[in-house]
Formats: sequence, C-alpha cells, structure tokens
Amino acid sequence: MMDEDWLDIAEVAQRSGLAPSALRFYEKKELIASAGRNGLRRTYHPDVLDRLELITCARHAGFSVAEISRFLAARPGDPDLRVRMAARAGSLDEQIGRLTRLRDSLRHAAVCDHEPIIKCPDFKQALGTGPARP
Repeated sequence: MMDEDWLDIAEVAQRSGLAPSALRFYEKKELIASAGRNGLRRTYHPDVLDRLELITCARHAGFSVAEISRFLAARPGDPDLRVRMAARAGSLDEQIGRLTRLRDSLRHAAVCDHEPIIKCPDFKQALGTGPARP
C-alpha cells in the first residue's frame, strides 16, 4: 500500500518542471531514488523535490551529472572533493561577476539614448569594458 504522502512520477515531474524521462535518468544515475511503485508508476517521497531543486540549480550552474553525483555523496573526510568544490565556487564567483556586469549593462541599455548604445561610455563601464566613471 502506498503512503498517502508519496508523490507519483507525474506529480514530481509537474512540481519540479522536469520531464518524467529526466526523473528516470536521474534515478538510473542514482541522484534520486524512488520510494516504490503504485501499480506501474514510480513513487517518490516529497523530499525528492528539494533534491531535484539542488540538482537543477547545479545543472544550470554548469555541473555535470557525474560532478553532482560526487557532490551528493560527499563526506567531510573527502579532502579532494572539497578542494574541487572550493575551486568550482571560485569559478562560479567569476561567472556571477560577469553575469552581474551583463545585467547592469542591459539595464542601462534599456533606458540609454546614446547612439549607438554599445558605444555609450556608461554602457561600457557597466559591462566592465570601459574606464570607471568618476
């Protein structure tokens, strides 16, 4: 008998925004685990949604499935993995900086009347390619 709190694969797919095939793939790669079956449908504990959010965030940040798998299995006694995670955090800081500059330049471009916009000193400064303004 299925616990009433369990979610079937269709509900997990709908709530997570992931296709059922992605859920089955993540299960095959042991990133998530089903709690059993209700007839022919896989069922999951609601906690799987939090884990899927982490997986989705990591995928958007450029992590591979293998990297996510190692991260999810990480233990305090794994110094090599911790070094790799710290290096990846530094890489993400750089990416965040680039994206922040791009966001700021696009916000400026949305209201700028300089002709052409990409030659605007404020646009260039926001993008990080122009001299700092006094």
